[in-house]
Amino acid sequence: MIVAFSVATSGPAPDTPDAPVSDSVSEAVAAAVRVVRESGLPHETTAMFTSVEGEWDEVMDVVKRATEAVGRYGSRVSLVLKADIRPGWTGQIAAKVARVEEHLAAEDG
Repeated sequence: MIVAFSVATSGPAPDTPDAPVSDSVSEAVAAAVRVVRESGLPHETTAMFTSVEGEWDEVMDVVKRATEAVGRYGSRVSLVLKADIRPGWTGQIAAKVARVEEHLAAEDG
């Protein structure tokens, strides 16, 4: 399966409730991306989402741990998740994009 997810935090960090809330979530997002990278699973990070590919349990574990990592930066976490569940298929995080590129190249050529 491939899961594309986005996590963001809001509110003060749980351990510093009186600290000012930052408009930037990049530090919290970096913590989530670090979890994904350390997982060893195929992944891709774009401006809006991080995609990760693997078996159901391993992917959901990574999403859970990434969400927990972001949770340390605020009192509330928002998680958006989209999944492509296709049993028996692997390597699709790159292959799906390659198929689109092939169509574009055929139209240009």
